[in-house]
Amino acid sequence: MTEKIVAHPHVHNQYNNRELSWLQFNARVLQEAKDKKLPLLERLRFLGIFSNNLDEFFKVRYATIKRIVDAGKLGRNFLGGISAKDLLEEITQTVIDQQAYSLNILSDIQKELRKENIFIINETEITREQSKFISEYFVRQVSPAMMTIMIGELDEFPNLRDSAAYLAVTMVMRNDDDTFEAKHNYALIEIPRTIDRFVVLPQEGEKQYVIILDDLIRHCLHNIFSIFKYESISAHMIKITRDAELDIDSDLSRSFIDKISKSVKNRSAGDPVRFVYDKSIDKRTLQYLLQKMGIDKTDSIIPGGRYHNRRDYMNFPRLGRPDLQYKKKEPLPIAGLSLQGSLFDRIAEKDYLLHTPYQTFMYVVKFLREAALDPKVKSIKITIYRLAEVSHIASSLINAKKNGKDVTVQIELQARFDEEANIEYAELLQSEDIRLIFGVKGLKVHCKTCLVERIENNKKVRYGILSTGNFNESTARLYTDYTLFTANQKICKEINKVFDFFEVNYRVKKYNHLIVSPHYTRNALYQLIDTEIKNKKAGLPSGIKLKLNSLSDFKMIDKLYEASRAGVKIKMIVRGICCLIPGVKGMSENIEAISIVGKFLEHPRLYIFENAGNPKIYISSADFMGRNLDNRVEIACPIYDEDIKKEILENFEIGWSDNVKARVFSIKNDNAYLKNNKPPVRSQFKMYDYYLNKLELK
Repeated sequence: MTEKIVAHPHVHNQYNNRELSWLQFNARVLQEAKDKKLPLLERLRFLGIFSNNLDEFFKVRYATIKRIVDAGKLGRNFLGGISAKDLLEEITQTVIDQQAYSLNILSDIQKELRKENIFIINETEITREQSKFISEYFVRQVSPAMMTIMIGELDEFPNLRDSAAYLAVTMVMRNDDDTFEAKHNYALIEIPRTIDRFVVLPQEGEKQYVIILDDLIRHCLHNIFSIFKYESISAHMIKITRDAELDIDSDLSRSFIDKISKSVKNRSAGDPVRFVYDKSIDKRTLQYLLQKMGIDKTDSIIPGGRYHNRRDYMNFPRLGRPDLQYKKKEPLPIAGLSLQGSLFDRIAEKDYLLHTPYQTFMYVVKFLREAALDPKVKSIKITIYRLAEVSHIASSLINAKKNGKDVTVQIELQARFDEEANIEYAELLQSEDIRLIFGVKGLKVHCKTCLVERIENNKKVRYGILSTGNFNESTARLYTDYTLFTANQKICKEINKVFDFFEVNYRVKKYNHLIVSPHYTRNALYQLIDTEIKNKKAGLPSGIKLKLNSLSDFKMIDKLYEASRAGVKIKMIVRGICCLIPGVKGMSENIEAISIVGKFLEHPRLYIFENAGNPKIYISSADFMGRNLDNRVEIACPIYDEDIKKEILENFEIGWSDNVKARVFSIKNDNAYLKNNKPPVRSQFKMYDYYLNKLELK
């Protein structure tokens, strides 16, 4: 098969289309699944990530474009020159190509697993002994949790759950009345979400067997439908993805929590935007389903393989095979900062930088645990965007409240796909009499910050945390992020201003150190870029280095193009969407950009400006996207400590030197790996060694 896993972003004048650029990022995830140098079980995990990413893309981005089409608008300006209708078609075709390629990759991985004596079998390969185990497992575990709907006997088609996987069952009934055409009966079986998708069967010698829950159910179809008189029975998987945009009502009499709760519940009835089906399904059955569900040509109808919801491969059983996984490395301590004793005493002396997952997130937990117990601490203020399922952060805040501290939590109830979890945490914190703030009308609060106030020698002293990532123990093991611990009173005073803004929205604060969205970030960044242009023209050292998740704001791209035309050298590490096209003569020849996709998810936002030889460095929660610059509360924090400046600059160079997992952005949009004659550098592995070396030098 021709290798076709790359989305080719539509180029209009000087921009890549955002949605197609995102699909190009997901193609890079698929490249990881294809990489035979990766451990086999990690390759499966990347297939799961690819699928999960795609689900969320259709729920949000595809759904947004579909709304434009449904409203009868072209959307060319918004979409960078391509019409919304054409974009939907291009997305669908790209996804069909990527899905087909992902199935080939899965087939290759399964062949390699068989060489390791790991067999993923289907219902046609079951032995007699396995059949006994499966039948008992089905009766005890699966059948009580299974939902089976006889749709052929219903007047109204049931509302299928978003992103749930269903087996569409077709029964060809016995023809007892001598009519020419056989009758069909149809049913839907929802694959239970409460049971592991992969069922490990008893081991036979050195051989390990796994059956997917779908096939286990197929094996038991006669058990389920034994009361029906059918000639033949078949089951093919389908899945529907719905528009996940929240429509929040304006009823002033209801609390904000109630409104978000209702909106999240209504999401389950959102308009369908994607229908995926097993391409071997009977055409008659397919047409019956499409008609009953009201799926039309503006929805993305995608023929797929035998199995959907391949996101479950993220949790494929480990099977006691550490040799088929990444070698585990424990997170390191921060050099010079012990988890024993008082963190506040050490932070009072100097700033410290935490770089997860290379270093342990326990410093954040320890900071809050200490604040909860310390008699000198009077108040804690924190922003919460996404918490871990079992959160030590939340328990520390509750502990602080029980110890008489004044605790204020700004919790973002509209954090995409974490709304329900955040509602539960909001209700838990509220039940403990913790003061909650639900943000600013019309703005998401995306900044990640915490402020602790202590009384020291009868004076109020503040200690702050500013992070590029969420206060989340789970993601801190998978996402790379920076977190600054500081007792710089000027910075901490401005963090307090941000919390004041949450409470009194009509007063716009002034900041001399922090760069805060939505009021200041865009203009502040323009000024910093203008300074680099001015310095270049004056013959002074100039340059811009950026590390971002996404770059899609056209005005910001234009500003970077302006700097490039002035001769300013710009280096960018952009993980995901990149609407900027580097290396184009007369427009962006001084811009180089790479993307690093590897073991960890690259998540920090980092802005570095050469500033005539005295670099200005900021860590931030804000990408260069319109929503982050203009429609969210974000914070970019300056780095003043010279040791931390040096560390961040060295970190950037480690990333920039990657020639194993770095892909080059270019006008070709081909996701080409960065290749050179230098020794191999895999930046995420080298980063761990960098911090290990810092400890050894202490």
